[in-house]
Amino acid sequence: MFEKLFKLEANGTNVKTELVAGITTFMTMVYILAVNPNILSASGMDAGAIVTATAVASAIGCFCMALFSNKPFALSAGLGLNAYFAYTVCIGMGYPWQVALTAVFVEGVIFIVLSLTNVREAIFNAIPTTLKTAVSVGIGFFITFIGVQNAGLIVDGSTLVTLFGFNASLSNGTFTNQGITVILSLFGVICTAALLVKGVKGYMLYGILNTWLLGIIAQLLGLYVPNPELGYYSVIPTQIFSAPASLAPTFLKFDFSYIATHTIDFIVVVFAFLFVDIFDTLGTVIGCASKADMLDENGQLDGIKGVLLADAVATTVGAALGTSTVTTFVESSSGISEGGRTGLTSVVTGILFLLALFFSPLFLTIPSFATAPALIVVGFLMMQQVTKIDWNDLTEAIPAFNCITMMGFAYSISDGIAFGIISYTILKLLTGKYKDVNVLLYILSVLFILKYFLI
Repeated sequence: MFEKLFKLEANGTNVKTELVAGITTFMTMVYILAVNPNILSASGMDAGAIVTATAVASAIGCFCMALFSNKPFALSAGLGLNAYFAYTVCIGMGYPWQVALTAVFVEGVIFIVLSLTNVREAIFNAIPTTLKTAVSVGIGFFITFIGVQNAGLIVDGSTLVTLFGFNASLSNGTFTNQGITVILSLFGVICTAALLVKGVKGYMLYGILNTWLLGIIAQLLGLYVPNPELGYYSVIPTQIFSAPASLAPTFLKFDFSYIATHTIDFIVVVFAFLFVDIFDTLGTVIGCASKADMLDENGQLDGIKGVLLADAVATTVGAALGTSTVTTFVESSSGISEGGRTGLTSVVTGILFLLALFFSPLFLTIPSFATAPALIVVGFLMMQQVTKIDWNDLTEAIPAFNCITMMGFAYSISDGIAFGIISYTILKLLTGKYKDVNVLLYILSVLFILKYFLI
């Protein structure tokens, strides 16, 4: 049955591999069930309803991905866009969260139209192969940065970011909680890397579980002391089962009345959601597809329309349920690194999101220091593709460099793409190679520049 539905053999995979890949992807992105309610509830939304909406929307998005494209990409509420929803639109601009949900819903509908009319597919195909490779490498840099932050290894400092101080973490000869979690994360990286070198199937998942197990031991020995006020929670599950919260507080809570009275502001909000989402999604899909060798010789992805349509439908459904923009997650690369190649991977991830509604206390106990090693190792794997960039052609290499570095330093996939496209277009134009540039790239460059100066 699975072979018929997902064409496993044709994609060089099997049920066991897809199962492990789906579990791994879920393990690296389950944190969204804790983070998204924490962010969106600042707008006044019911936190319990957000958890349910996030899990259900994620599952629907994953199932749509499998149905429309048979690709191993997982979806959930996008970080960054949820912060824009809560802190900019609701708190900063003063809009009720119902209006923000309406904007996300409208954005999703526009996305569906764009996906069905090939606009998003055209954008994907217009991006040159060099920049597609740079996007993959840049995501590797970006996801590594997220990983070392989650591990506590890189922290705020006078130089914006700095290495964690191990000596400063020692107190009476014993490491503080942060010191312990950093050490556990470093062990997780070494353990995961060793399993990778040995070719162990499921190495990513085993790395997460081993690090979590060591965290439990550290807590039992008193080396790690939970302190919720400081953000250090127990890593030992005390409850396994819980009933899902009701969707009633957020379900279909749209308010279209603001469109008539605040038309321009509403359009700006919708455009901001639209702009960031489309390039975050394209960047993630390009990076993950490149990592899985899914791009053809022209840098195009077979079935891209289905991928983008799944993303658009998930956003629309997510808004109806009561969560911010749902988008393809960069953590999908962790499952792809485990060998996930078909929609069965995303189906497994989606099922786990539904199960998480009933077992959320267990899943939410998994600490960030246990999943951080997986992100760091995935970053390494994705950055290996940097050798595919033609560093001898500076009109190709410099935009690629801009794309890679800005993705990490700006902490944004879409900003990395923007800097890459703008510099690519300008350099080709100034060096007389304007014919190498797709017309759509000129349009995108202008739109990106306008975005930075007007929004």
